[in-house]
Amino acid sequence: MSGRRRLRVGVVGTGAMGSNHVRILAALPEVDLVGLYDQRPEVAAALAAEHGTESFASVEGLAAEIEAVVLAVPTYGHARLGAELLAAGCHLLVEKPMASSLDEADELLAAAGDRVLAVGHVEFFNPAVQALVALGGAVRYLEVQRLSPFTPRSLDVDVILDLMIHDLQILHALDPSPIAEIRASGIEVMSDKVDMVSARIALASGAVANLSASRVAAETVRKLRVYQERRYLSLDYRQQAIKGFGLREVGRQRLIVPQQLTVHRCEPLRAELEAFVAACRGEPAQIVDGTMGRRALETALAVRDAIGERAGH
Repeated sequence: MSGRRRLRVGVVGTGAMGSNHVRILAALPEVDLVGLYDQRPEVAAALAAEHGTESFASVEGLAAEIEAVVLAVPTYGHARLGAELLAAGCHLLVEKPMASSLDEADELLAAAGDRVLAVGHVEFFNPAVQALVALGGAVRYLEVQRLSPFTPRSLDVDVILDLMIHDLQILHALDPSPIAEIRASGIEVMSDKVDMVSARIALASGAVANLSASRVAAETVRKLRVYQERRYLSLDYRQQAIKGFGLREVGRQRLIVPQQLTVHRCEPLRAELEAFVAACRGEPAQIVDGTMGRRALETALAVRDAIGERAGH
């Protein structure tokens, strides 16, 4: 790595997620973390001092000094700031959800041009998810539970855009066929937006997915179960593990055989940032690009619409 030029990177937004981006980028050997911007100067200054970088007084000032940027501000700011950063010539990783609306997502896609536009779907970089995607095989049925205790974080969006969107993006990675039908129900509990949601999504391939998300649960649960022909797999996002059973025919016997995929544990956010940096360098890298991020957003918004349709009956 010593003979390679380091990529000049910045971070805009230094809240809970942004500060984790800062922590990892400051440690990546191929990155020069040039600086940070936050609308709270004292927060950015303290974080910059902790990680040996600089706090900038404006987004424009930071953009002039960097080649790539992570945008980790509230969702309503993604389109405006993201388009500005892309117009300034920066490659962009924007946190999920990509934008507040499909029109705003399209603004980012149009602004990107030949620059890298990645969306921060960090759960896709969970090594257990990567192992599942690499395994392949047609999905017949998928079940997901993503439950979290209540916190005041990310209340600018509902639980669909906050939590469920992770699994919607992974669903499309496992089965890219079009959506045939969505049924959903959801309720507000602790905020003025939907805090609990259950959705049934049928795909054109014939696969069916049942997804549940809650940010008012008693405990954290992160589980995905996949049923394929002659195979059942259970993925634990938190443990980064996959186990299940397969059907094997030996002569006239049909045997149920335990299966456990090999998973090399890592920090998903680091893997995501390493892939983004590689893409910015023009190297082969698997990222969640703008088109993929837009599709996840489109499905999330369709789930929200399905809730409204059900409530209207």
